[in-house]
Amino acid sequence: MKKLYRLPLLLLVLIGCEEEHKLTLASFELHKKTCPDCPDIAIQIPKALDNLAVAQAINNAVEEEIISLLSFDDGGAIENMEDAIVSFTKGYEELRSKFPDEAVGWEAKIKGEVLFEDKDLLTLAIDSYTFTGGAHGYGGTTLLNFDKRKGTELENWELFGDLEGFLQHAEIKFRIQEGIPQDVDINATGFMFDGDTFHLPDNVGYAPEGLRMIYNQYEVASYAEGPIELLLPYTEVNQYLKRRVGL
Repeated sequence: MKKLYRLPLLLLVLIGCEEEHKLTLASFELHKKTCPDCPDIAIQIPKALDNLAVAQAINNAVEEEIISLLSFDDGGAIENMEDAIVSFTKGYEELRSKFPDEAVGWEAKIKGEVLFEDKDLLTLAIDSYTFTGGAHGYGGTTLLNFDKRKGTELENWELFGDLEGFLQHAEIKFRIQEGIPQDVDINATGFMFDGDTFHLPDNVGYAPEGLRMIYNQYEVASYAEGPIELLLPYTEVNQYLKRRVGL
């Protein structure tokens, strides 16, 4: 009977070991609408609480992303999220004063979450939608990758040990997914890659199932096509990565 009691204890130990590498992240939420006609701004993002260099890098990168999404004032310095919210609101107020009929229902929705984390790496996905008038708003996903050991944010090229090899592999997989023959130009079926040459999207990141690539709207296709995603299993791409996953 004693052996039967050891199994739950062993499971708890194993679960505890698996959780040791995870950072402490809290959910920060803000919903701001200061008047009936003012922009509706809703933000829900993870905030790193650990006293580590990578925690500061995460918080800085997330705030910088929010600033880039909400900034409408080119003349002033925007140093933090609150400044960006003020900038977005001022942009609406200026448009409303000049063109009252066009400044209708501005909004910004930003939500972030942890997409992947192991002892070495962390990837955040930030989904956003902004509407500032016109026929439609704009939505997109930003992937942010971090080296937990070095405490730094990673650029896309830093993910790869063999970038050229990965590009070739990704193009083959992209063509298969999108029905583009391997022996024709990449734009032959209507895509809009610059210079008719395949390239990685602005957003590449780690996900539980594999390396995730996201071409946001307008990046390589029309708005009507929506975002285009490619997920490549680690069993296929580990050989090209600088930091291999699942081994």
